Amino acid sequence: HTSFIYFSFVSRIYSQKGTSKRIILTKMKRLFLTSLVFVFTISADEQLILTDELLDGLHQDAHQGNFQAYFARYTKNAVFLGTDKTERWTIEEFKAYAKPAFADGHGWTYKIIERNWEGNGDTRWFDEILFNEKLGHCRGTGVVQLINDEWKIAHYALTMLVPNSIAADIGSQTQQADNKESFNKK
Repeated sequence: HTSFIYFSFVSRIYSQKGTSKRIILTKMKRLFLTSLVFVFTISADEQLILTDELLDGLHQDAHQGNFQAYFARYTKNAVFLGTDKTERWTIEEFKAYAKPAFADGHGWTYKIIERNWEGNGDTRWFDEILFNEKLGHCRGTGVVQLINDEWKIAHYALTMLVPNSIAADIGSQTQQADNKESFNKK
């Protein structure tokens, strides 16, 4: 479609009597550069759609308990960070942890509130605010990579969002829980 417009434009320029070659070349260069910008803009928009679909699908697969589809969205060497300080898993460790939650056909449900993307090329990173009935507002952050023309999640971190007005109380409770766990291990 773009080629047709380009050649129609060039034919029209050539048909104008008294137009110098320099003017024709200048107009052709402008048209060519404009069409390149248009093509790259479409490509960037398409990539944003594809990366959004990757994460939207991830959350949908988790909600529906689609274990295979959920984990197919990650790279082979992905890392997942959960909300507990001990939850730093390779993708295989995360599969072992998650398998019981997916066994009944219901994984977990996080409603997407907002999402932001950064980066370009074959690596992008994101942050998203989610809502979970049990944990409240959470933030997912991560990195996606384009591998063999398919976007995959290489790193995902889930954190709970704590309002500043109660952060000191939550921090104190976290320290108490840490101390209790340390005491129980002795």
